[in-house]
Amino acid sequence: MRYLPLDEADRRHMLGVIGAPDVDALFADVPAPARLSAPVDLPRHAGEIEVERELAGLAALNRPAGAGPFFCGAGAYRHHVPATVDHIIQRSEFLTSYTPYQPEIAQGTLQVLFEFQTQVAALTGMEVANASLYDGSTACAEAVMMSRRVTRRRKAVLSGGLHPHYAAVTHTIATAEGMEIARRPAAVDAEADVLAAIDSDTACVVVQTPNVFGTVTDVTAIAAAAHAAGALLVVVTTEAVALGLLKSPGEMGADIAVAEGQSLGVGLNFGGPYVGLFACREKFVRQMPGRLCGETVDAEGRRGFVLTLSTREQHIRREKATSNICTNSGLCALAFSIHMTLLGGTGLRRLAEVNHGRARTLAGALAGVPGLEVLTPRFFNEVAVRVPGSAAALVEDLAGEGILAGVPFSRLDPSAGQDDVLLLAATETTSAADIDALVAALSRRIR
Repeated sequence: MRYLPLDEADRRHMLGVIGAPDVDALFADVPAPARLSAPVDLPRHAGEIEVERELAGLAALNRPAGAGPFFCGAGAYRHHVPATVDHIIQRSEFLTSYTPYQPEIAQGTLQVLFEFQTQVAALTGMEVANASLYDGSTACAEAVMMSRRVTRRRKAVLSGGLHPHYAAVTHTIATAEGMEIARRPAAVDAEADVLAAIDSDTACVVVQTPNVFGTVTDVTAIAAAAHAAGALLVVVTTEAVALGLLKSPGEMGADIAVAEGQSLGVGLNFGGPYVGLFACREKFVRQMPGRLCGETVDAEGRRGFVLTLSTREQHIRREKATSNICTNSGLCALAFSIHMTLLGGTGLRRLAEVNHGRARTLAGALAGVPGLEVLTPRFFNEVAVRVPGSAAALVEDLAGEGILAGVPFSRLDPSAGQDDVLLLAATETTSAADIDALVAALSRRIR
């Protein structure tokens, strides 16, 4: 037996060693009514070929993003990932256990993380970045908790343009630590709405650009208002490619910049794993969560890399830890760094320009569909539209034709009362034929 290697003789030997007459004696302390009287109602064992056939049938029920017109975004974006990325992440220099408990012996891994930090700092316009967090939403929550440590205040103001899932994760984590979360109402052009909520108790203001509706906002004035009140500004980005074209969070006055890095090097993967980007101003570095890799020299003067500043296993020193995260998304961070290196600064900007161009084509085509209203005033590669009736029903209907027509906002925030709002994204993988198919399908259904 491949997965049950013990035979009856093995079982008798083990029972003899522990002094039990039979297997049933091992369960004597479990009340009889709680014991199963028959095997669990599951399929019996099968041969390898039969199991593979069954699993292949289940996998075929899924529809990959590349199987047809695809306009889903809302925090997870389909981009082309070069084959080189997958090749390099499998090289022995970078393969390591989930958490390298003696990280300094894995110099290849640490060097990549050092380069990753450098890239993230440059991308966000900040002075220092960590070695990654689990994803964008947990990075957002960590930023709010860091703001509390820096300002010693307990209130966080969240923009109505912040992705509802990010807001929910932040609320769960921060309120458990005694913070007050003031979330503004969801709105397409929501960022400036935070100004009225800033007061002397505010630890931080959290804004997103491009926001969940796709709206791009220069938050420089919000940064000034937050700083005037003694609060920090946290800028969130769920589409990392946008940072290749738009003004960086650092340029706009952010104190902490967080982002989801999935767009670069990491496929959709049915929702994960992803990689959280986290950067801040250098004066706050000792309050930054997670791992930080530094460059040094060894006893012989050779260049080397080490973990620095934070305790290696923060949970050992709970009362002094900045966070309970003591690892990072190493594989996804590696894929991100490889993709960024392949692109370079010029390539990233060109990729961002192509994305924006495809989104402009999409928005123009949608504006020509009678009954549709394009809501997003300034966008990168994602727009929100208002449709007649239920956006969720429309998406379900078009899925029957093989067109994945975006994400209904009601799926992200059912309580917002915006059941007629649909989010659609276009990237470099979106073709003119895809947009034509979407517009034709919408025109048939919307009168």
